[in-house]
Amino acid sequence: MDKILTLVHKYRAILAYLFFGGATTVVNFGVYALFTTWIPLHYQIANFLAWLLSVLFAFFTNKVWVFGSHYTTVSNFFTELGAFFFYRALSYVLDAGIMFVGISLLHANGLLTKLVDQVVIVLLNYLFSKYLIFNNKLKK
Repeated sequence: MDKILTLVHKYRAILAYLFFGGATTVVNFGVYALFTTWIPLHYQIANFLAWLLSVLFAFFTNKVWVFGSHYTTVSNFFTELGAFFFYRALSYVLDAGIMFVGISLLHANGLLTKLVDQVVIVLLNYLFSKYLIFNNKLKK
């Protein structure tokens, strides 16, 4: 039991990111499905709205529960928020590209393309968050 607790503690951030990354993916996928199935929007508009809402959700969950980032000033908060949105915007370019290739060029199913897309994006966003946004070592 002690070995399991040691492993959980050692990999706490990764496990938390997998959980909240999964929750963020559910938000993203759910909003995308809502806007393409029930409210028939163009897939790129639905994808952007899904991105926007999931990024807001992800910022607060990553900040508090995954990386435990603490700020002491309002300026630090907005610096972190700005960095988060900047790197998420970079991954959004890849996101939109994957969606375009999958749906417009390959004529693949939109929801299946979105699922593949989210696997790639979650991994990329983890790297951005861990090493570039919430890296407390760089702030000290």
